[in-house]
Amino acid sequence: MPSRISADLAQLARLARDGGLDLSQVSLRVKADLLMSTTQPSSEDLEAFREMALALIPAIDEGTAIILARKLAGWRHAQADVLQALKARGGAVLSTLMRHGGPVSPSELEDIAAHGDAAAAIVAAERADLPAKASLMLTGRGERAVDLALLANPSAPLPRPVLDLLLDRARDDAAYVPGLLVRRDINSADLIPLFLHAGAERRRTTIESLAALEAVSPSERRPAPTPETFAGWLATAEQDRDGLFGALSSQLGTGSRLAEAMARDHSRDLTALTLIAGGVSVEDATRLLIRLGDDAAHSVERIFALVALMRSVTPGVAYRLVMQISGESKSLSNRKGQHQPLLDPSGTPARSGAARPDSRSVLDEVRRGLRSGREHG
Repeated sequence: MPSRISADLAQLARLARDGGLDLSQVSLRVKADLLMSTTQPSSEDLEAFREMALALIPAIDEGTAIILARKLAGWRHAQADVLQALKARGGAVLSTLMRHGGPVSPSELEDIAAHGDAAAAIVAAERADLPAKASLMLTGRGERAVDLALLANPSAPLPRPVLDLLLDRARDDAAYVPGLLVRRDINSADLIPLFLHAGAERRRTTIESLAALEAVSPSERRPAPTPETFAGWLATAEQDRDGLFGALSSQLGTGSRLAEAMARDHSRDLTALTLIAGGVSVEDATRLLIRLGDDAAHSVERIFALVALMRSVTPGVAYRLVMQISGESKSLSNRKGQHQPLLDPSGTPARSGAARPDSRSVLDEVRRGLRSGREHG
């Protein structure tokens, strides 16, 4: 840049500092463009711009400061104190500076994560250099938009406490699920709570993994309901679904989280798994699911899918799935249980409760239930 420009910049900076000239908002932007167009600006030119920028940045309007932050964020000659002056503006100026690669120290990111406004926190969550401590602080805010930005950032670290928080929120908010399922840094075993949202292949591998775990460390088995208890469930199903879900939760010795999760899951996959985990036969479970009389009960395709799901799991596997999906238990691997042989003498997995029904009887029950539903409708 010609020395004349450098001299002009120095003079403008002095006038701005002394109050002798009301510089326009455009002036600083123009001078920045002029300086940045030079391949190797001289130290004199840089110092003149620095003096001018420090004098004007506190006073320029936000729109101009945002434009300047975007220009200087990734410029290798930008002076640290000029960038710091822009950071001090906070708000949209700080967010713009961070979004366009402006240098931010780990401690600054942690401070923004803990105390910054929502916009700055979202941009911090998008940073490739986000430290693990800042990640924990961001999830601690409990703000959905910040959480989703963190999940969408493949470089963001998800230490165990962060992952646990996000998985717990995903149980109640499906918006979290896609971001969690596509993360390559999350172990498949950690995604078991999202089983209801998983595709067929992921479900299959999850069931196989849990079956292998059951073979080594069987889960505690719950006694099958008595005929009188099951008859009560059937009577309750049509009139009081929430009451039924509460009764099924009690059958497994769990709290309200499972009952609430079953009420939210209109696919009825979780209810089906809960029934199998509680020692109910596939045939009886199908009768109960039809008796609910909801959209799933009136869909032949959905009922057949529920039957297929129930047949694919043992009570132990179903129990593990139910507990993790609902969030009733964070760690099942250490649960003490009674030993159950993996295979009965016939070579098929042992299951408490009634023996597996003939497929024709289940299908007949499905058809009868659907016809009954239409007649009552």
